[in-house]
This record gives sequence, C-alpha cells and structure tokens, in this order.
Amino acid sequence: MGTITIKFVSPGNVVSEQFVRANMQLKEGMDFDDTLVDRDIRSLNKTGHFEFIEIKREERADHTVDLTVEVTPKARVKEIRYEGNTYVKASKLDGEIKTKPNTPLDEHQVNEDAGKIREYYQKAGYNQVKVDKEIVKDPKTGLGTVTFRIVEGNKVHISDILFVGNDHIKAAKLREQMETKKWWIFSWLTGSGRLKDEDFDDDLDKLRDFYRESGYLDVEILREKVTFAYPSSSRLIITIPVQEGRQYKIGEITITGNTLVTTEVLRSRIKQKSGMIFAPSKLDKDVEALEDAFGVGGYFETRVRLVRKPNLSTGNIDIEYAVTESEKLSVESIRIEGNSKTKSTVILRELSLGPGDVFDSVKMKNSRQRLENTHFFDDVNMAPESTNIPGRRNLKISVKEARTGDLQFGAGYSSLERAVIFAEIKQSNFDLFNRRSMFQGAGQKFRIRVQLGTNSSEAILSFEEPWLFERELALGFNLYRTSQNYTNTLYNEIRTGGEVYVRKYLFELVEARLGYTYEVVTIDNVVSTASPLYQSLAGTQSVSKLTLQISRDTRDKLLNTTSGNRVEADIELAGGPLSGDTNYYRLETRGAQFWPIFDTQGQVFSVIGRAGVIDNYGKSSDVPFFDRYFLGGPYTLRGFEYQGVGPKDSVGEPIGGKTYGFFSLEYSLDIVSPVRFAAFYDAGFVNANAYDFSPAHYNDNFGFGLRLFVAGAPLNLDFGFPLRGDAVNKKGMQFNFSFGTRF
Repeated sequence: MGTITIKFVSPGNVVSEQFVRANMQLKEGMDFDDTLVDRDIRSLNKTGHFEFIEIKREERADHTVDLTVEVTPKARVKEIRYEGNTYVKASKLDGEIKTKPNTPLDEHQVNEDAGKIREYYQKAGYNQVKVDKEIVKDPKTGLGTVTFRIVEGNKVHISDILFVGNDHIKAAKLREQMETKKWWIFSWLTGSGRLKDEDFDDDLDKLRDFYRESGYLDVEILREKVTFAYPSSSRLIITIPVQEGRQYKIGEITITGNTLVTTEVLRSRIKQKSGMIFAPSKLDKDVEALEDAFGVGGYFETRVRLVRKPNLSTGNIDIEYAVTESEKLSVESIRIEGNSKTKSTVILRELSLGPGDVFDSVKMKNSRQRLENTHFFDDVNMAPESTNIPGRRNLKISVKEARTGDLQFGAGYSSLERAVIFAEIKQSNFDLFNRRSMFQGAGQKFRIRVQLGTNSSEAILSFEEPWLFERELALGFNLYRTSQNYTNTLYNEIRTGGEVYVRKYLFELVEARLGYTYEVVTIDNVVSTASPLYQSLAGTQSVSKLTLQISRDTRDKLLNTTSGNRVEADIELAGGPLSGDTNYYRLETRGAQFWPIFDTQGQVFSVIGRAGVIDNYGKSSDVPFFDRYFLGGPYTLRGFEYQGVGPKDSVGEPIGGKTYGFFSLEYSLDIVSPVRFAAFYDAGFVNANAYDFSPAHYNDNFGFGLRLFVAGAPLNLDFGFPLRGDAVNKKGMQFNFSFGTRF
C-alpha cells in the first residue's frame, strides 16, 4: 500500500481529514485488500456525515497502490427556524424533531421532521395544519439553515363521522372499528375526537377488512373520496363513501388429495359450511384446523391450500381444500437455546412432546402456550429441525429470558389502612439451591414482604415448589405475622402463624388446593370503655385448621379482566382432631363473571356473588369473633364503613355473623388507558345464626369510581352511596381508596 490521500469535493471545513482516516481500516504501508475498500466505504457511510464517497486507486511501477478518497461531506445544520407557529412554542417543536444544530444536514430527516410537526399539531386538534420546509445551504461555509413554515389553521374537533352507501351495515357498527372517534365528554383527557392522518388511514384499512370479513369482498373505500366539512371554525364532520358491492357466500366445499385422513373426519373439522358468509379469516382458521388433523398423527409437514372458485351460475364462491400430504414424522431429540438462566428441566417439564413421540403439531402448540404461561420468557419459538434420519425431526426451542425478579420499596395510603410503607422482594423463577445463578432458574416462587402502617403491619415469607419430585404437584408454605386495628379503634388484633399446602390441577382448568394452617390470635389493648363482649375478647387463642379449595378460572387477565369467570368452593375445618382452642367448620362459595360489552372504550360488565356459613361443633364455645363474617368497606359493600354491615351489640359495635350473602354488579370503561371509570351496585346481608340465608335485613348501595395503576399495582377510588342500611351504619357517602382486586 502506497499513499492514501483524502480529498474533499465540496468547500467548508465541516469534517476533518482525521475524522475520515479514523473511520477507515486501510492504512499506508499495509497490504492492499479490495474487501477493505468496500468495508471502509460502508463504514464512512454509516457515520452519516457524507453525501457521496468514492475511493480511486492508482497502481505504481513498484506494484504499490496509491488511494485517493474523495468525499462529499453533508452540510451541517447552522440554525433551525420556525415561522407561523402562533399556538406552539419553538422550544416544544424542537423536542418533536430529530434535526439539531451542529449535526449533519439530512434532507430525508428534515422531511420526516416536517411530518412529525404536522402529527403534533393534529394531536392538538389543528387538523388543517400545513408544514413546508426550506433548506438554504452556504457553499462557502458548508453550513445550512432549515426553516419550517407552518400554517396552523383553526383548532377543531370531530363532531360527527358519517357514512354514505353503507346499505347493509349500520354506521354505528362501522364507527366501532375505527380508532378515530367523535368528540365526547372525556376527549380532553383521552385525546380522542381529533383527526390524525396516520390513524385515519389505518381506520380505512380496518373498515375494508371488516367489510371483507362480512362477505363484501369487492368493497371500495377510497381515501380521495372522503370529504371533510367544517360547519363552524371548531367543528369537523367526516363523510366516508362506501361502495359495498355484493355479499358473497360459500358455495360447494370439496377436499382433494387426502389419503391419510378420511374426508368425513376432515369435514368435521371445518366450521364454515355451504351457505355461510365468505369470511377470509375464518376460512384461514379452517385451513389451520385441517393441517392440525394431519399434524396430530405426526404428518406435521402436510399443507392445505385454499382454492377459491367463483361459481357464475350461483353467484357464490366454491371452495377447494387442496391437501399435499407429508410422511409421518417422529421427534428425534429436543434442542433448547437461549435459556441462559432457566434450567432446561424447567422447560422440558412443560412440554407435551418428547424424544420418540409422534411429532404432533397440536401438542407442539400446547407446549409453546404452556411455556409462555410461565412468564419466564419474553419470547418462545418452536420449530422442527431437519436430521439425517428419515422420518425424524428435532424439536428446536428458542427462548428469550424475561425479567422474573422484582424488588420494590414504596409508600402508600388507603382509606382502610391509612399511611403505609413497604418493602418487597419477589422472584417467580427462584432456585433455592443455586447461589451461583443468584438463586434463579428452577421455576420456584419466593416472596418476602414487610409493611408498616398507621393501622396495620405485616411480615410475610412465602415459598412454592410448583413441580414436587418433577411431578405437576405444587408444595408451598407461608409464614406471617400481621397486626391491625382498622376494624375498629377498640382493640388490636395480632395473628402469628404459618401454612403449608399442596396444589394440583385435577383436570382442564379445575384446581384443588389443600392446606394446613396453625396460627395464634392475640387480642390486646382493649379500651376500658368497650362493651363487655369486647372486653371478653382479650387474650390469646390458637387456631389449627385444614382448608380445601376447589376452583376454576377462565379469566383472560387477573388485572383489568375483560372476559371469563372464576368460581371456587371452600371447605374449612378447625379444631377437633386438629387440636387448637377453637372448633368450627366453614362452607363458602365465590364466583365472578366478566363480559365485554362493546369494543369502544373497552366496556366491561361484571357480576360477583358470594355466600358462606360458619358454625361451631362439639362442645366448643361459639365461633370466635375474629373468624365470623362481616361486610362493608372497599372490597364488599362500598357504601358502608369497613365491617359496618351485619349484627351489632347493644352499643352498635359490629359482632359479625355466621351466614352471609353478597352480590355486586359493575360496569366499567376506559377513559384513557389505563384509567377506567366504573359504576356499581352492591348488596349483601350478614345474619347472626348459621344457615340463615334470609335476605330480609340486606343492605345495598350504588356508586362510581376510578381504576388506575400506580407502580404496577391496581388502585381503586370509589364513592359509595348507601341505599338501605340500619340506624347505625347508614352514614352517607363513603370514600374508599384501596389497592388490589375484589376477587
């Protein structure tokens, strides 16, 4: 290698020779390599400082090569100006664009920045805004000035969205498909009711897809035919013309090419039938179902092609499912990659497939779903991998580890517990015996929480092994100490104890949990003015009990549930053969159902119902006060004080009951995610005697609330208004400020 000369084609000293050489691997005196020339051109391009780069070479008589690197530097930004921005400050617009002073002047980026300014104005309601840009370069200095000229127009909101030509689908149904919405009472908070070009173009695509899924395959909704009318300076009416075309239905259905699975079996897998509306996505699901019919038997690579055949005589579309069958495949081995933290055994035990098994595509999908449900991974991919053995494939599993540990410190306030501070450590992929990996990777659950508050405090240590002896059987324990006086101001209640339990899925989504708990309950600091009943509570009692819970949960999400249900039945036995100071049994059932009402604003309707009975047995004294039923407060009847619903003593203090029933209705919708508005009705009763389910003395309330998320935890703000109460508990509107869920 001879000399390397750097030549600047344009004037100006915006890039130095040293900068060019620093981004090149070619050096004087080294062996010449053509691949390095290409690599250096790419390297210089990546810096973003050059418009054009060319490396010329000249061979000398002594077989050395001289290089001339000709570069055309981009101008640098000297200044950014805005003209016409009356309503938005220049400093705010600076934050929306990527072009900055003293950086390379990229005309493509300037164009994008003009679009960003337009988007910002549209979000603020200036949908008529126009943004032009001008770039002026000084060839002597290599510097350029960027000017954005803005015509803001008036600030408007969408007062209506109309449709023309929608003869078969109502406008309200079409509006539900759109992100662009009419202005409404909460638009100032949600940001809706404004026209945003990008969202509106997506909405037109959604409308076309909706029509096609309704059988109108020839639908036309053209952007250029949409009209925008301004009946006043602040109102906008959008009119969307629709050419629906005809609605197509499914004609004759045939299946060809199948020899391994009978036509009758395949037809039973198809949900779309002749005469139904031609819906492309539903037909695609039928194709997947047919492929699974082969895949379940190991014919994993069988493919089904959907062939459309317009029938001119009937006007329908005949369908042929053309099958191309594959050989039967088996699993040779399982190869896992990406699990830098999680043990391979944790992954393998979630699989429905193993070496030597028929390569069942349905089991592979189920295995992937099970791995995703562990929440140990951000991404899970499964695919067959070729081998040198005919009829065999490896199962390749690629995972991306997720963050499973959490350390939290915080403070909060609720209407029940008042001020609290807490610290919590959680690890959902814990490994008790692996110090080297920071106790991670075995799929165990571990939690420590300490909380101190004005009216309560608690310390909890929890551990669970979900696969005891590598079987799908969970074993866990909880150790705790809680202290609280928020039930009333007459005494303190301290519970110290522990629980050990086993948990197992019996079938499908039905889970059983059997636990044994031993706790010591201490009632102290009883005030001298309390009634004789409360005075008699002072002291310590031990509770030794066995609990069986059977539950089924189909909710789509544990927080902000939108669909599904949860039902459970609890049986509890204390004392007797288990020893302890109290002898009683408890029977209780709980249920909740959630329905999505409308897609607009994520509207959800829910129903919660509960009922239970507790009674003493044998020669035991009565059911202890602290284990009786109470209603009232943020998690039950929200129009009444905590534990304010139920039997009371002679001075009006709650004493609890042995039978209760509770019912709640709630309607909620998004204001702006994740803030939701809720309206609710609660009703319930607590009766003194066991098995007395008479609702004659029920209490009820209605109210309104907000649902928010604070530091990842659900926060509920509820205003409850009592309807029917008693002489003691009906005190007017109650405000509840609480964390957590009601189920």
